[in-house]
Amino acid sequence: MDILPSLIIIAAAALIHASFQLSISMLTLLSSHTIGQKRSHSRLILLTNSFAFGAGTMTLLLLSFTALVFNYTLSGSGSSMLAWTVSSGFLVGVGLSVWLFYYRKQSGTTLWVPRNVARFLSDRTRKTKQSAEAFSLGLTSVLGEILFIAAPLTVSALVLIGLPAMWQLIGIALYTVVSLGSILIVNGLIGSGHSISRIQKWRENNKSFLQFSAGTGLLALGFYVYVEQVVTETAMAAARSL
Repeated sequence: MDILPSLIIIAAAALIHASFQLSISMLTLLSSHTIGQKRSHSRLILLTNSFAFGAGTMTLLLLSFTALVFNYTLSGSGSSMLAWTVSSGFLVGVGLSVWLFYYRKQSGTTLWVPRNVARFLSDRTRKTKQSAEAFSLGLTSVLGEILFIAAPLTVSALVLIGLPAMWQLIGIALYTVVSLGSILIVNGLIGSGHSISRIQKWRENNKSFLQFSAGTGLLALGFYVYVEQVVTETAMAAARSL
């Protein structure tokens, strides 16, 4: 695959990653608790920036580790073809799951997360007072949504191992920055003094759109990857054998 199409796939996968909302929910909850406890604005900025840095660090580590595993395990064309087939099916399956149950069927922006896990994350957020704790919370927020972000991470890692070394680094940086887009936007809004309630209201009003966009994006990416990397490659291999 050429470099430009590869980077487009990575950017598209990262945009889908950015549309998931667990990290955003934890960031707004952290900000709400910090403001409610009458802490300074500089403390609020420090905590939210540390949270965003933690989320970015975990995303970078997960993508790099997945690409490393694929680089060592996918040695032959058959293995690679199987990996593309499985990853495209994974994207479609996760896309359907997002459509069906990403948000709970109730008012607000309550996510799919099991209630005991949600209580644990809420308690952790409420007790966060130091930047190191906020950084750890950012790491946890990414791991907490691994069931959904694993699909875009997997396809991005498969694309990365087919790129030259320098472009692999660029691809990792591109995915990390783009996937942090929603966190950075909300972080900027909070830092500039926008009301948490207004941010939450916007999220609630647009949750159906976000859910539909994420699910549709996963489905579209899954079909594209299957056609481009499985169907097309199989047809070309058959043509060469004639």
